[in-house]
Amino acid sequence: MDYAPFLSPSSVLVDKPIATVLVVDDTPENLSLMGALLRDHYHVKVANQGEKALKIAQAEAPPDLILLDIMMPGIDGYEVCRQLKARTQTRDIPVIFLTARAEIEDERLGLALGAVDYITKPISPPILLARVATHLALKASNDFLRDKSAYLEREVALRTLEVQAIQDVTIMAMTSLAETRDNETGNHIRRTQLYVKALAERLREHPRFAHVLTDRMIDLLYKSAPLHDIGKIGIPDAILLKPGKLTVQEFEVMKTHTTLGRRAIEQAERRLGMRVAFLSVAKEIAYSHQEKWDGSGYPEGLKGDAIPISARLMALADVYDALISRRVYKPAFSHEQACATIVKGRGSHFDPDIADAFVELAGDFLRISQRYPDPD
Repeated sequence: MDYAPFLSPSSVLVDKPIATVLVVDDTPENLSLMGALLRDHYHVKVANQGEKALKIAQAEAPPDLILLDIMMPGIDGYEVCRQLKARTQTRDIPVIFLTARAEIEDERLGLALGAVDYITKPISPPILLARVATHLALKASNDFLRDKSAYLEREVALRTLEVQAIQDVTIMAMTSLAETRDNETGNHIRRTQLYVKALAERLREHPRFAHVLTDRMIDLLYKSAPLHDIGKIGIPDAILLKPGKLTVQEFEVMKTHTTLGRRAIEQAERRLGMRVAFLSVAKEIAYSHQEKWDGSGYPEGLKGDAIPISARLMALADVYDALISRRVYKPAFSHEQACATIVKGRGSHFDPDIADAFVELAGDFLRISQRYPDPD
């Protein structure tokens, strides 16, 4: 009989690799018969027991399809199929049971274990070849889609990394410009980022903060923290760099850096034409990091939990770093002096629970400041 109509496309198109079929049967005659039937169309491998079949299936070049007998010494075909489907390396290899067991319950069990087909002996060669070709074609399509999906996932991940890198570089460029205008340095940006992250990670299990401080939120806080003083770009040098105490009028101008910062980020959002999560957090931080727990801060005099958590974290991180850093209007405080000031501001300037977290992390804050010192 001419079996050409039942051949797989890969057996006709010579420029495509020929599929490999593994035949598993404990009867030598059956292996010879199947080998003779399939060898003109596919690469054929044989195994006379389940253990050997599993080794072949897990080899570096696994078969594309397995024809599997059920009744074999050692582990039977059902167990072989069960193990194949349980392993990532072999679970996508299509299994066709080829057996003398013709009961409906046997077929039901075989298909339930993950086999794609169930053929009873004695076999009809045209039917067998047709089903083998069909399932090899389906596997080829599934493999293509899976490879395509993996490729697209890699491309998306690569593009995401590129976008994140562009975001990070843009943020650092903008914030470095703002910080250097008042003689602060990029290390201030780095330190405050790490202070905020340390506080957020310490408070993530706290009942008051757990619903907000997720992994995603902590990442956004870390990314957004450098923009807290972006509004200083709009403050005149005569005020920003004044070595002495500001007048009431000058301080009012200085306070506008919070509004200017939020406005700058809002303008960036409008130009972008969409809402971006880290910019939303950045707006909160830029606008509200000068608010105080007791309502005596600015720009709105928000009090207590009305102040965004992101801004409350930034407020403490920014104050600590300002205290330990030399500025044009003040010398640097010691770590101990800064800690005492933070503790004194508990419940007035700072959220009490955030201040308590700082006390627990005081040593970490000191190590961060020592790791990223300002240049002389």
